[in-house]
Amino acid sequence: GGVGKTTVAKAIFNKYQNLFDGKSFLASVREEKLVKSQYTLLSDVLRSGNIKVSRIDEGTEDIKKRLGNQMVLVIVDEVDSVKQLEALAIKRDSFGPGSRIIITTRDQHLLKILKANRICHLPAMNKEEALELLSWHALSKNYPNKEYLHVSREVVDYCGGLPLA
Repeated sequence: GGVGKTTVAKAIFNKYQNLFDGKSFLASVREEKLVKSQYTLLSDVLRSGNIKVSRIDEGTEDIKKRLGNQMVLVIVDEVDSVKQLEALAIKRDSFGPGSRIIITTRDQHLLKILKANRICHLPAMNKEEALELLSWHALSKNYPNKEYLHVSREVVDYCGGLPLA
């Protein structure tokens, strides 16, 4: 972790979201929050806060039924099990034509189970890229001020080039 998968996914989402009928960025999907993630997906895409989801199986059916014809952009971040994707009805044909589903995960096997169209590997960052990423997250700028430069470089070195790990 820490190579910037979420950062890249957010950038893609922000750049392309307006090309779709509906969109949803599901951050940190976890087993214990699946009903909440289902609610978020439905309410984001349908642009309605009047959504009721009380059980996982109910939410999965609702997603298939209500979003099946929509052209959507869905990003599912930090997936670590097939169960999470099944609960969110994340399959190649779950949504309308032209839809794009982006999944970030540390487990490439999940993507193979799904028969993903494309798997993109993020290469490790060099020290300057890691420093820039750390700067954006910690200081809201692309490069640290002089007074923070030394400590920022130490953080990057300490984290092995993965400043968000």
